[in-house]
Amino acid sequence: MAGTGMIDGLKNFLIAIWHLTKPYFNSRNIGEIRVWPFGTFRAQERWIGLFMLTTVVVLALGGVALNVVLSYWNNNFYNALQAKDEGTFWSLLGLFCILATVWITRAVIAYVVRSYLVIRWRRVMTDIYLDRWMSHHAHYRMRFLGQKADNPDQRIQEDIDQFVTTTLTLFLGLLTSVVSLFSFAFILWNLSSKMTLPFTDITIPGFLFWVALIYSVAGTIGAHYFGRKLIHLNFMQQRYEADFRFGMARVREYGEQIALMEGDQAERSRLGRMFSFVVQNFLKLVGVQKILTAFTSGYGQAAVVFPFLLTAHNYFSGRVTFGDLMQTNQAFGQVQDALSFFVDAYSTVATYKAIVDRLTGFDETMQRAAAVGADTHMLNRHEAATGEINVDDATLATPTGETILTVPHLALEAGHDTLIAGPSGSGKSTLFRAIAGIWPYAEGTLTVPAGKSLMLLPQQPYIPLGTLREAVTYPAQEGAYDDAAIRDALTAVELSHLIPRLDEAHPWQQRLSGGEQQRIAIARALLARPDWLLLDEATAALDEKLEQTVYKVIADKLPNTTVVSIGHRSTLNALHDRRILMERQEDGLFSPVPTGRPVSATPA
Repeated sequence: MAGTGMIDGLKNFLIAIWHLTKPYFNSRNIGEIRVWPFGTFRAQERWIGLFMLTTVVVLALGGVALNVVLSYWNNNFYNALQAKDEGTFWSLLGLFCILATVWITRAVIAYVVRSYLVIRWRRVMTDIYLDRWMSHHAHYRMRFLGQKADNPDQRIQEDIDQFVTTTLTLFLGLLTSVVSLFSFAFILWNLSSKMTLPFTDITIPGFLFWVALIYSVAGTIGAHYFGRKLIHLNFMQQRYEADFRFGMARVREYGEQIALMEGDQAERSRLGRMFSFVVQNFLKLVGVQKILTAFTSGYGQAAVVFPFLLTAHNYFSGRVTFGDLMQTNQAFGQVQDALSFFVDAYSTVATYKAIVDRLTGFDETMQRAAAVGADTHMLNRHEAATGEINVDDATLATPTGETILTVPHLALEAGHDTLIAGPSGSGKSTLFRAIAGIWPYAEGTLTVPAGKSLMLLPQQPYIPLGTLREAVTYPAQEGAYDDAAIRDALTAVELSHLIPRLDEAHPWQQRLSGGEQQRIAIARALLARPDWLLLDEATAALDEKLEQTVYKVIADKLPNTTVVSIGHRSTLNALHDRRILMERQEDGLFSPVPTGRPVSATPA
């Protein structure tokens, strides 16, 4: 049963590797490759990748062929030394210079081609993962899907890089080991025919090969026994390192809030706890690795003298020459190295298994995120010629399945600015996200006006990396708005002092105050001119006077835009035509209830 489980595990591992690998070698993107001295060629990326991989393989096999040639060169060279044949000695040195030149040239070309293959493969793979992560709100939905979605930045940046590099390293290492095994096994088998078992006259065909085989199998079993825990420990080490890095990134992002709350020591303690997981897991890694290193080092050192112990008596008895003895030692080492590939690469394979598991888990999570709407339901969206947004027979729930809001019927009328009020936690923001089409835990019907655009501004705006101009015009492409429109939008929200800095690139999320960030978001709305503008406490960081100014700007600049707001301030009542209150029903769930035209004195 254990053997069957191991075989199934290996099969699933190889399937996972192929699943991660095939998108590149199936890529039909058109790329360019420059082949000296023939010039530049254009072809599908898969053919370029296969050409470069074939070149690397041929060069690797060329290295094995050179090793075989050098094996016979060693035999002749040591025989010349034993015979004190000076002429042969110098001619062999001249041949060695030629072989060394060929070896160096091959190694340089192999390095260059392999490096270009790695970066091209990584680029295509990264593009695919970025496309999937940023499509259909997968990056947003993945937060609901558990630990397999942790640290997507690490998966895309670090794990893909290590996957591509290690895949090539292990593939070429395994390939050269197999070819070396057959090449030097033939040499070792022939040399064994001249030798007897130690201190006997018994001859066994290929006995040195069989000894090398038994020695390597024993080493492989031992390496797996001592290092089998490394796979899980490496997986956890990457997770703990990523969590620690993410924790520090959050401190950098929310430095002001932490300082105002005097949370320095609390965050220091939190980061210390996170790093303690890194240290504890690392020490476990060291504990396992030291035992594996002791085994593999002893195994490797013993292999240096082991063939001499088996063949020395044949040399001293005159059965073989000094050259035969040295060639036998080299051939035994090559066969033993080839058969011991997994012994030497066990730590690398363990790390690689963790990388494959992380990427496979990330891949599965992106697939689940893309299907979340179908699996968990979203509002059934229809377009109609009416000017209203209607939500009917709707139920909104949390990711855990707990119902938080029921909507028998809700009508938002075009041309009538509406304020939605109610206690915190009553589902106001969730309702907005369902109407915007991103909340995947909903049932019911959503009817929207045909051909009309909708824009939702959250309380905490997103400020992208880059220039202030890119932040103001986000998510529009560069050049979508002229300078005059951008300057007018910033002036309207009283941010004219930022106009001279439009082309400066800074971490604006940290440079701008909360109120300035919210006004940047309002400026985006002035530029985008949506038909419907949903404000989820999008002016909560502004003082009441500035908030009134912003609402007046929206009314003046966007006369055809219907505003629907979520807010708690009573002053918002006077800025809207109607009011909807989230009220708790007899079943304990909240539902939106229209209350007519808002009154300024009514608390929101």
